[in-house]
Order: sequence, then C-alpha cells, then structure tokens
Amino acid sequence: MSMKKVISTKDAPAAIGPYSQAVEAGGFVFLSGQIPLDPATGQLVSSGGVREETRRVMENLHGVLRAAGLDFSDVVKTTVYLADLGDFAAVNEVYGAYFKETPPARATVQVAALPKGARVEIDAVALRRQ
Repeated sequence: MSMKKVISTKDAPAAIGPYSQAVEAGGFVFLSGQIPLDPATGQLVSSGGVREETRRVMENLHGVLRAAGLDFSDVVKTTVYLADLGDFAAVNEVYGAYFKETPPARATVQVAALPKGARVEIDAVALRRQ
C-alpha cells in the first residue's frame, strides 16, 4: 500500500517534467512550485508585470489546494523564488491578500533564473486537518 497520494487538477498547469502537481503523505500536502502559466493555454502570463504573475501563481496554487480539498488556511510553509529581489514588495502585496489570517512560515530567495523566464515561483506545504 502506497503511503503517498498524487494530486492532479486541470485548474493548474500540467506538470512540464517528471513531477506531480502535489503529493500527499503523512497528513501533509506538498505542492510543487508554480510559475505564472495560464492552465488553459500553457502560456506565461506576463503582460501585467510581476503583480499579474504573482496572482496567476497564487491562483494555480489555489487550484491544486482545492483539488486536495484544502485552501490557503491549511498552508503551513511556502517558499517564494524571485528572479529579482527588487520585486519583493509587489509580490508580497499580492501574496499577502491570499493569507488574511495566520500566514504560513515562508522563505524568499533570489534565484539566477526561473523556468520559461518567469519572475516568480512559489511552492507550498499544507497540513490536512484531522
């Protein structure tokens, strides 16, 4: 019997490599990093700048959380990857709107590059309430 369950949804972009959108194990749901790809087209959403990219990333995460029967209140940890830390304030503004109460623990790092030229990627860990 497998101790892990793969979670998949059309409400977020399909995996573009050998990974799952999310995996549940031991009461935790580990969400793969999301970049601002429109799930319907598979194209990068970038015309509205980093705020639009961040909204798309958060909506992609929301889709995966819903597929797991969870929401943002269940998220306990995120990691934010930025191509430019100069975007931190704008990303933080959009990100914060999704975590009104009890925001999760978080790390934010600047990286050399992100897939498809994205400016932001966010992954998350959620805990299923017993």
